[in-house]
Amino acid sequence: MDEFVAFLARGLRERGAEVAILLVPVGVARGVGPIGQDLLAEGIEVVDGDAVKVDDWIEGWAPAVISVHGNARSPIDAGHRLGVPVVLVLHGMHDLFGLSDSEVLDRYARLTGVISVSELVRRQYLSRSPLIDPARVLTIPNGIDPHRTVGVDRAAARAALGLDDEFLFLSLARHSMQKNTYGLVSAFDELARSHSSAQLLICGRVDDPAYARQVIALRDRSSFANRIHLRSGSRRPDALLASADAFVLDSFFEGWPLAPMEALLAGVPVITSDVGGAREQLAGGPSRGVVIANPLGDPLAVGWESMARARFAPQVNRAELIAAMNAFAGHEIELASAEEIATDARARFSADRCLDLHANAIRVVAAGMPLSELSDSK
Repeated sequence: MDEFVAFLARGLRERGAEVAILLVPVGVARGVGPIGQDLLAEGIEVVDGDAVKVDDWIEGWAPAVISVHGNARSPIDAGHRLGVPVVLVLHGMHDLFGLSDSEVLDRYARLTGVISVSELVRRQYLSRSPLIDPARVLTIPNGIDPHRTVGVDRAAARAALGLDDEFLFLSLARHSMQKNTYGLVSAFDELARSHSSAQLLICGRVDDPAYARQVIALRDRSSFANRIHLRSGSRRPDALLASADAFVLDSFFEGWPLAPMEALLAGVPVITSDVGGAREQLAGGPSRGVVIANPLGDPLAVGWESMARARFAPQVNRAELIAAMNAFAGHEIELASAEEIATDARARFSADRCLDLHANAIRVVAAGMPLSELSDSK
């Protein structure tokens, strides 16, 4: 979400909008991080909501539209009090986990419209109540910043990682329950018995240290621990993608994940669980990966409690995940070439189309019109 907000801020400014970002933390405040610092250096205002009074700052800045990303309630309420139209951008239904239906409807009543990043997220939101008008909930799939996928020489990248003939499964995923890295490591441990060349690299920020320790302990118990690599986040995902033979993501939920989209743009085929954006990213066009079942079976059944119960237990999609990785590592599945995959992704995940739709949505809302005016260009 942070990466997308930065992408949106830059793109809207290029399209003539004045943009400022107000960080309104829910839970532990982290202040302005590296992404925010980059935006500040580029002349985009980024304000720590802990350091200002939210209402006063919004009133002083006098925005035409407030675009809310995440589950902070205060900017929605502030916009409602100040008469500023508010659009909620849903990056995933986790923003609403734990909220009662009445709380969801209470927020909905203060919104001018809702933008979901995938059709699954839209379905999840509409399923919360028949009182939510489908015409006020628009899907705008995420685009990808082409500058994030600068070509890297594959041979040089693999040499830097010490790879020769190994088959590298890469997962760019935060170490957290949502990303289900425990389930992925468990499945890989079984795969590794039949594929001696297979390696797994999971690279991402540690969001949940206690969960990460359980994943490390699982890795350490494995007979193939030297082939399971757990690392923190990298500022060079392009180099890791250039080294990979396949990208794998076994999340419980996503809105529209950027990481597998970046993999496709780098020409890397993808294995992904059935989460928001998964089907759209792999449907149609050249063969470039597979969608397996959600770890809980039904993606609409995902919530904090259901994930917590399943996080360290054998999961519904375990056999299917192992079979998919077996097919990839054993070259038993026919996939398009890296060039075909990358060419298709560049056309399919156009950054300009995504930004144009968001810019048009803001113009429509600022003019006092409903989001349904854009439904034909969804």
